[in-house]
Amino acid sequence: MLSDETRAPHRELRASYAGAWGKFLNDAKRAGHLRSDISTAVIRQFILSAMNWTVEWYDVDKYPVRILAERMSKLILDGMCPHRKAGTGGLKLCPATPAKTPDPDGKAAKTRAEILKAAARVLRDNGYKATTLRKIAEEADMKAGSVYYHFNSKEAIVDEVLNAGLRDLLAGVEAAVRKFDAPYDHHARIATAIWAHLDFLFKASEFTSANIRSYGMLPNHFRERHRGIRHEYGKLWDWILREAQDDGAIRSDIKIVPLRQVMLGALNWTVEWFDPNKAGVEGYLSLPEFSSMLINLLLEGICNREAAPSTGQGNPESGCPGQTRRK
Repeated sequence: MLSDETRAPHRELRASYAGAWGKFLNDAKRAGHLRSDISTAVIRQFILSAMNWTVEWYDVDKYPVRILAERMSKLILDGMCPHRKAGTGGLKLCPATPAKTPDPDGKAAKTRAEILKAAARVLRDNGYKATTLRKIAEEADMKAGSVYYHFNSKEAIVDEVLNAGLRDLLAGVEAAVRKFDAPYDHHARIATAIWAHLDFLFKASEFTSANIRSYGMLPNHFRERHRGIRHEYGKLWDWILREAQDDGAIRSDIKIVPLRQVMLGALNWTVEWFDPNKAGVEGYLSLPEFSSMLINLLLEGICNREAAPSTGQGNPESGCPGQTRRK
């Protein structure tokens, strides 16, 4: 994670790039090509997030960038559902349950738990390299020697924080989707999983947000130790999405693994730009409002399907360029 001092010289150029995307999307919305119920700022950030995260998983030595661009474009424009419903507000969602850990038994266990929570906050806000035992001790309001009494190194603390973050996320999302009884409302189940994922990123678990924000900056030996649980979480999503596709709730032309990678990448990147604590300030969304917009975007895409059908030649007067309206 770069320091504010390092980031500062590049903010103007980043803002200009974001502004170019914002103008492009606002022009498209004014022309009637984009749906009106999703903020263009959210659309812009989601698209950039999805693209930025691809460096973590897409192998350009094996597959052309063109294939990735085509599949991402189709998902973002049209969503994963074969048919658009009358909005997703009526979906019956099963809320996520915050991670429940047994109360520490004894003074030493309670102190240890406080150190881990403090470490999660420091790691989330400063990144791996800038996380030190001294900063963790300051955050926990104790002396550095007290931290050493419970953990012999920064690596040992970070290891536990990272593991707890993914364990919380996996258990929370799995518990939420398993509340559904067959036959499944797959769209509601996917929406619930998305909602739960965001809930754990921003509210339910300090460990989850620390894991997601710092993972890309971890040394390889750290990442290797946690690949198993990340793979397990990916398999949970593959199961959710594949069952939906088998029952016709996801378009048959979408490949599940790339869908999951793009979706989770974009959701994970939201920790870099969305702040639920600003809810209530003009122009800012609450976490439920934000989650609903992303659910709509992923399930149904950003195109205004009420616009006239496209000729497929990118006519600006006929819906999303190069897209045909699905009935």
